[in-house]
Amino acid sequence: MSQLRIFSYMPSARVYKATIAARLCGVDIEIRSASSPDLKDWLWDFDARPLTEEDKKNKANARISHTGFKSVLYKTDGFLTAHPFGIVPAAFGPDGKVGIFESNSIMRAVARLGCRESGIYGNDPYTASRIDSYLDASLVFARDSQIYLLALGNKVVTREIYNSASQAFGVYMSAIDSALTSDAAFLVSDQVTLADICFACEYAMFSREAKRGESLSGIGVQPITSETAARFPRAIGHFEQLCQHKAFSPDLRGF
Repeated sequence: MSQLRIFSYMPSARVYKATIAARLCGVDIEIRSASSPDLKDWLWDFDARPLTEEDKKNKANARISHTGFKSVLYKTDGFLTAHPFGIVPAAFGPDGKVGIFESNSIMRAVARLGCRESGIYGNDPYTASRIDSYLDASLVFARDSQIYLLALGNKVVTREIYNSASQAFGVYMSAIDSALTSDAAFLVSDQVTLADICFACEYAMFSREAKRGESLSGIGVQPITSETAARFPRAIGHFEQLCQHKAFSPDLRGF
């Protein structure tokens, strides 16, 4: 039996946070997933599965959709008890009763379940708290990132949304670039930690904007990441190095 089950759309850089951490600290996780458009045809539950005709007749499970979905979604009472915000990625303990939500918290859960000697969540309270600082700061960037990427995907991006995302990206990447001084191989300590995993996945997810060039040209702008290597050389060098790491490459080599 897996130590953690995750239900989500895939591919998802948010889920990659957990899969990368799992490889680094030896945790067995199970992922149940479908493409983002297909999740509307799934029953959202610990035992998530494609909807049957009988499931669709059970209107008690029909719920108003959240951000990113436009149709009715089918979620069991058990799912919403474990996940009161009703979003994915949604992680569960082995019995399905304990829900863990938000990608950074799911990644932390993996680290706590894994080998303590792995060091990916620090080896003392101070280092662990510094890692938490990076994870918390990433949430500010992630909010603007999600609004921007959803607007691009739905072809409703505006200059206001673009400018807000550009500013958030600049602040986030400047901090990462500054942290990676000439004698710092990683963000927090002398090895990979959750801070590095979070950064790599957040950047990978944001870089998807380059695939929406038509939407961006429609408002007269270039992708925000178009000159990233020149603006933030240490941050991008770090990202490229992480993509080659054996724990990262199965998920991020495509970036």
